[in-house]
Amino acid sequence: MKTKANLCLRMLHGLILCFIVLPLLAQESNVLDKRIRLPKSKGSIYQLLNLVTDRSDHLFIYDSKVVNNEQKGKIAKGTYTVREAIHEITGNSKLGMRVIGRHILLYIPTDTVKVPRVKPIQSDSVSYTLIEGSVHDRLNEEIIPFASVNVLHSSIGTITNQNGAFRLKVPDSIPNKTIHISHVGYQPVDLNIDLLSNSNSQIYLDPRVVSIQEIIVSLDNPIKIINDMLAGIRENYPDKPSYLTSFYREGIEYKKKFVSLSEAVFKVYKASYHSLSADQVKLLKMRKITNEAVKDTIILKMKSGINASLMLDLIKNIPDFLSLEGLDRYNFSQSDLTVIDDKLAHVISFVQNKNENSPLYKGELYIDAANKALLRVNFEINPSYIRKATDMLIVKKSKLYDLEPQAVRYTVSYKQLNSKYYINHIRGDLDFKVKRKKAFFGNSTLHTWFEMVTCKIDTADVTRFTRNEVLPTRTVFAETNFTYDEDFWEGFNVILPEEKLNEAITRISSKIEETGY
Repeated sequence: MKTKANLCLRMLHGLILCFIVLPLLAQESNVLDKRIRLPKSKGSIYQLLNLVTDRSDHLFIYDSKVVNNEQKGKIAKGTYTVREAIHEITGNSKLGMRVIGRHILLYIPTDTVKVPRVKPIQSDSVSYTLIEGSVHDRLNEEIIPFASVNVLHSSIGTITNQNGAFRLKVPDSIPNKTIHISHVGYQPVDLNIDLLSNSNSQIYLDPRVVSIQEIIVSLDNPIKIINDMLAGIRENYPDKPSYLTSFYREGIEYKKKFVSLSEAVFKVYKASYHSLSADQVKLLKMRKITNEAVKDTIILKMKSGINASLMLDLIKNIPDFLSLEGLDRYNFSQSDLTVIDDKLAHVISFVQNKNENSPLYKGELYIDAANKALLRVNFEINPSYIRKATDMLIVKKSKLYDLEPQAVRYTVSYKQLNSKYYINHIRGDLDFKVKRKKAFFGNSTLHTWFEMVTCKIDTADVTRFTRNEVLPTRTVFAETNFTYDEDFWEGFNVILPEEKLNEAITRISSKIEETGY
């Protein structure tokens, strides 16, 4: 009887495998064997593969080391299977292909592993899967900076850096892992984690064009839209505190040379948006890299970068251009409609009134057309009055140098989780002109920046930190005492350094100094 039961069980498993695996193999075969007609064409490999995408309705994922987008190629007019077209265009008949959903993964087969897979990493008994890649515009191949890269239906995520690159560590405990990638003005894409192998995958987003019908339906008075946004704060933003695991970094460049970089992982106690309680920051890990050669030339310190990051949560700390009292100081206009995460969003431009002579702001607000949530803000100190902001930006002036602000720009974005919006990414860029006092020539440039990205959100068992745990946020963060932890990256998700910054860090024989865990 037991033998019969075991036999039945094995048969059942066999049936399941037949019904699940065979249809998948059939789907892959059907797609790759589908016949498509291509015109006589020549151009880059990228352009030619786009012809296949248009006719097969399948997108491509591959490592740039496997397929060189810039390489020139050609294909004769004719009818091909999708597989034949790919081999002909790439000039590589040994190229492996795997169909997953609406994507075709291109890879180099090996003797032991037919398809490259992401490998789990062990960290403190927690297993992670590492994925990395870059995000590009499908039409022009340009990089897309600050795109959101998240695990679908979870709070885990990161953003692409200014070179469009990202690296994300995904806990293996999360079932059915799908990676969701989105950016303002683009159609978001969901990718099975199996598509993102242990290589740098290039991912392309399609620009989302808003139809005339959508524009006609959605046009509205910009002041009314802002008032609706303010009225909807209680509905759209959390009424309970949460923990945000955040990655923070700040840096200084002088004469276009890297001076210092401080990076840290914080746990942020984010107070309810409906309370007057202040946010708190607890330091988990930190490191600092300095270029002593440049540091000896001019002493530069950034103060209150962490506090600025907290204050730039514009829903928690309403600025004058969003406050009912301050709206009269600005001119607002609905300049555009765009798409964020497949949702229509109003783009409202604002600039200070002509009769306002103090250094105020100009920029764009992105507000969800349906629920009126604030999704993103790009703004800057009005360039026409930037010089008047000197005293606001420089705490302690140098006896030897004059610093004059040239541009001060900020970006703030929010992401939705379980119908509530949380702060996602904050960045500030401040550019100064530096001139030695009493010198007639020799202006140089100074660029400072700070940014913070939310990597994980926890809403259970949230309590305020003790006094001893709280990190001061108005000090010079680079001078914080902390012990360097060589496993700094661990399971935390961070913003990848840009290539130029990476090159500077590698080139400079600087010391990595950190103090205290």
